[in-house]
Amino acid sequence: MRISLFCAVFSFALSFAFCLAEIPLLKRLKAGQNILRYVKEHEKKSGTPSMGGLGFVLAASFVALAFCGVGDKPFLVCLAVGLGYLAVGFLDDLLKKRRHDNLGLRPYQKIFFQLAVAVIASVYCCVEGLTVLRFPYSGFSVDIGWWMLPLGLFVYIATVNGVNLTDGLDGLAGGTCAAFFFSLGALLLLQYENGNVAALCMCLGGALGAYLIFNTNRASVFMGDTGSLSLGGFAASCSLITGNALVIPVLGAMFVLSSISVIIQVIYYKKTGKRVFLMAPIHHHFQMKGYSEGKIAYCYAAVTALLGATLLFPFV
Repeated sequence: MRISLFCAVFSFALSFAFCLAEIPLLKRLKAGQNILRYVKEHEKKSGTPSMGGLGFVLAASFVALAFCGVGDKPFLVCLAVGLGYLAVGFLDDLLKKRRHDNLGLRPYQKIFFQLAVAVIASVYCCVEGLTVLRFPYSGFSVDIGWWMLPLGLFVYIATVNGVNLTDGLDGLAGGTCAAFFFSLGALLLLQYENGNVAALCMCLGGALGAYLIFNTNRASVFMGDTGSLSLGGFAASCSLITGNALVIPVLGAMFVLSSISVIIQVIYYKKTGKRVFLMAPIHHHFQMKGYSEGKIAYCYAAVTALLGATLLFPFV
């Protein structure tokens, strides 16, 4: 517990320093965000530095490596997977910068890279026997063996893209993910297993806390796909490898909501030519209804924290 708290504090401090340093650097490199024309409320944000995920992810990674045992394979795999998705997101953001648009990697290219990382991580779980699936609130668990492979692929792709879709307003993905990682870290500590993975979660939560200083409305920097894909990778790995994959639909309910709203919108529009929401993902619907970005971001983070608290009740 003490190490995890130290991790959170040191990650916050290092992330603050990294974010402070990277903003002027990103400005000089002209790594500004291209704003989609149909999102009129965001026109003033055009040119805001992106790729800010580098700062908080690297800060969390450095502190985790400094405080956690480098001989802990599950911890190292979680770290490697998160950094693997960071590389995919960074490449996507880099291509957007070079082309001066929001295209980046083609959809099939992005899915290919995401699947490649997911396959490696999921096969690792199967080979190493990390195939236990815990059921939230019940204390019941079951070993699913090699069924972890298809489950792992689904969890990685769904979580990574769910976080990516949620990254649409100032402070939204950052605040929601901070609540997610602090809650997951607390859950792992109470399970008295995977202490290093718990510390990694605390590092990510602390690093995101510092990043939010620069990302809350009006944001000075965006995390970009560099940050959102990496956070999704960390969330999936830290949950899956510790046997807590079924925690994601609960703790990551806001990510699920973002994904489902897009799926519903696309299917309904193709069938009827009409829209269910004013804009999808659903946080844009709330924004067009007149809710401020700050209020939406706060609600997403608060709901995630409350759901996280319910997961801790069985241990109280």
